[in-house]
Amino acid sequence: MTNSDQPTTGTLRIEPVFHDFVETELLPAIGLDSKVFWRGVEAIITDLTPVNRSLLKNRDKLQAKLDKWHKARQGEPMVHKEYVDFLKEIAYYKPDTRFTKIETENVDPEIAEIAGPQLVVPVNNARFAINAANARWGSLYDALYGTDVIPEDDGQKRSGGYNPLRGAAVIRYATAFLDRTLPLQGASHSDVNAYGVNHTEDGARFVASQANGTTLDLEDPDLFVGYAEEGSRKSYLFRHNELHIDLQIDPSNIIGKDATANIADIVLEAALTTIQDCEDSVAAVDAEDKVGVYRNWLGLMLGTLEATLSKNGNKIKRTLAPDRIYSSTSGEELVLSGRSVLLVRNVGHLMTTDAIVTEDGAEVFEGILDAIITTACAITDRQREGFQPNSRTGSIYIVKPKMHGPHEVAFTDTLFGRVEELFELETNTIKLGIMDEERRTTVNLPACINAAKGRVAFINTGFLDRTGDEIHTSMHAGSFLPKEAIKQQPWILAYEDWNVDVGIRCGLQGKAQIGKGMWPKPDEMKQMMDSKQAHPEAGANCAWVPSPTAATLHAIHYHAVHVRDVQSLLATRKLASVTHILTPPLILLEDPSEESIQAELDNNAQGILGYVVRWIDQSVGCSKVPDIHDVGLMEDRATLRISSQHIANWLLHGLTTTEQVTETFKRMAEVVDNQNQGDASYVRMSDDFDNSIAFQAACALVFEGCEQPNGYTEPLLHKFRRRRKAELVKG
Repeated sequence: MTNSDQPTTGTLRIEPVFHDFVETELLPAIGLDSKVFWRGVEAIITDLTPVNRSLLKNRDKLQAKLDKWHKARQGEPMVHKEYVDFLKEIAYYKPDTRFTKIETENVDPEIAEIAGPQLVVPVNNARFAINAANARWGSLYDALYGTDVIPEDDGQKRSGGYNPLRGAAVIRYATAFLDRTLPLQGASHSDVNAYGVNHTEDGARFVASQANGTTLDLEDPDLFVGYAEEGSRKSYLFRHNELHIDLQIDPSNIIGKDATANIADIVLEAALTTIQDCEDSVAAVDAEDKVGVYRNWLGLMLGTLEATLSKNGNKIKRTLAPDRIYSSTSGEELVLSGRSVLLVRNVGHLMTTDAIVTEDGAEVFEGILDAIITTACAITDRQREGFQPNSRTGSIYIVKPKMHGPHEVAFTDTLFGRVEELFELETNTIKLGIMDEERRTTVNLPACINAAKGRVAFINTGFLDRTGDEIHTSMHAGSFLPKEAIKQQPWILAYEDWNVDVGIRCGLQGKAQIGKGMWPKPDEMKQMMDSKQAHPEAGANCAWVPSPTAATLHAIHYHAVHVRDVQSLLATRKLASVTHILTPPLILLEDPSEESIQAELDNNAQGILGYVVRWIDQSVGCSKVPDIHDVGLMEDRATLRISSQHIANWLLHGLTTTEQVTETFKRMAEVVDNQNQGDASYVRMSDDFDNSIAFQAACALVFEGCEQPNGYTEPLLHKFRRRRKAELVKG
């Protein structure tokens, strides 16, 4: 279709595939007149595009000033006071410790009050999106049996059919969890012969019976909140640290028939919330891709999204899980949602999309369009049938990434307000999640929260993007430490504490989430169980995990730690050091050895290639990518940003050379090709470096890294993916 054939509205030209989605799927679902919608879209784009452009220009101006300041002092030790004074002078850093309290209202308890795991999933993958939404509840037995939390020694292998020895180990682990979480008076759950309910005038009471007929009560009888019975199958529902536990009894079950008291499973309330992602885990480079993203989000909100997969020769259809129905202890019906509360992550302020083009031929800002369309889709949550609504308070939750400082947060607040006007929603219906992953947001976090105090429902930290911005911001200050060493420096520890300190002092406790970042190794669940309890212990009432199984296991940590109590204790501690946060993690002594430099380059290059080749060739924005040691890591654009910026920094400061980096990329391309040899759709890079668009993209991310806005990878990834799509169309 030629430009003249494109649908238009006022000064805007609309890509046909996007126009068709809006007209035939979205607008009928929300019952809004087409002319009203497009007039509103045009007004928002016309009014807010200049503001968006101005904010991006300010980013560039600040970076230019930073670069100039550092270049003038190259080779000299940084005088920290002079540096901080300079940041204040250019309005990069404006100290503000007023800690204005948020005024957010109508936030669902899963976000405001209850602490638990959080999933992040690419919304354009329907199967992943549904599985994540359904991860509100997870089988503890399955999570233990299928992971390395239970060792495979002493005959406890996972392979083959059901292994009774491994099953017994699972039951021992799960029973110990019950003893810690739902302790009985005077005995262990391993001593129980049967569970049941006694009905009294005061309501139903949970009891445990021993073989000798002795009955036992819970140490805290109020933990028991409901039950469901169908023949010999029974469910007993408990609530501990605000999280539910469903103890399922079934003597006919393969596990239940041999288990103590016939416990067939222990189902944990796990992923309370899920971020359905339109951003870092998604490869969406044009209108066609964006429609796929929006269509799935609409399906989730309507409750109609489905996915079909083949398993062992059978086709399996995935749909959203139904609500869970119990009888309360007082005999009333108790209905619990079967699904996570869903948030949607929009893209940031930087990128544009060809879904709509202005009269001067410019693509519109993708973040503006995301706010409009994802909100429109979420409106349908109020009218779907057969499920509890996603938000029982009528709120819409949008997480906004990659904002730089309070002015950009204020712009998002204005944008959301304009979208609310378009759809005639009450002010602050759209709640905002602020991702604290850019340096200028970190140091100005109190002001950022204040800029949207009526809608903030979420803040979090993210080491990878935050480190990528740390490197780019101070690119000319000197050589950065190796990545693993960066993690141990005072700045990152202070950054993590500062986020919690500011969140608590700004009144987020009991009103909003304070989150922590992703566990990156989906196959290393024992490591996760040994280490990730540190997140709730740090005062985070949610933390990211890479899978529904990981969410089920991570839920155990929130039964061990009552986050609200932790936050109350942290409210009086000394604030984390902004001085540390504003100290770039540079190499201050001697440079690494040649061997260490090469090892770091190998690791970074292999990770970049392993991720980029799937992004460019297969449009996969998030996947488990084997690292240089063949350990599977969850990779998205955040991991790519830090790795590419790191090599770019070492190139700039002479720790490596263009020739060494090129040789490393070519050698690592062969490694990545071999790691993917079992994928029939994979196109090898090392067979033809000159014509491999994926290889060229990976190299460009490093060799053009210093020039990329704030070190972001999206502009180059989109450029090369569009080339690859055009190549595939040509055949």
